[in-house]
Amino acid sequence: MDISARIQQMEELISEAKSMPLSSSVLVNREEMLELLEAARGELPDEIKQARWLVKDREELLAKARRDAEVVVQKAHAERTRLVSEEDVVLAAREEAERILADGREQARQVRLEAEDYVDAKLAQFEIALEKTNAELERSIAQVQRGRDKLRGVSAAEEEFGVGDREAE
Repeated sequence: MDISARIQQMEELISEAKSMPLSSSVLVNREEMLELLEAARGELPDEIKQARWLVKDREELLAKARRDAEVVVQKAHAERTRLVSEEDVVLAAREEAERILADGREQARQVRLEAEDYVDAKLAQFEIALEKTNAELERSIAQVQRGRDKLRGVSAAEEEFGVGDREAE
C-alpha cells in the first residue's frame, strides 16, 4: 500500500471517530492510529525514494534536453559561420575577379596605347624615309632634266651653228 492510501485510512479513522461534547476533538483508537502512522512512516522512504528518483529522472531529462538544445544551437552557429564564411569567400572571389578584370582591361589599354605609339613612331620613320627618298628622286629628276636640257641645248646649238656637220666633214 502506498502513502496516500495510509493517509486515506487515517482520514477515515478520524472522520468515523466519536466526537467529544462541546469540542472539535474526537476519540481515536490510539493503537490503530499509531499502526497507521508506523506503516506510513515505513512506506515514506519508498515514496521519497520514488519521488527523488522521479525528480532525478526529470533533472536528467532536462539536462539531456539542455545538452541537445546546446548541440543544436552550436550546430546552428557553426552553420551560420560556415555560410557567412562561404559568403565572405564568394564576395572576396567576386572582388578579386573584378580586380583581375580591371587589371586586364588596364593592361589591354596600356598595350593598345603602346602599340599605337609604336605604329605612330614607325609611320613617322617611314614618312621621313619617304620624304628623303622623294627629295632624292626630285634631285635625281632635276639632274636628269638638267642633263636633258643640256643635251637639248647642245643639239639646238649644233643645229643653229652647224656643229654636227663638222663631224660629217
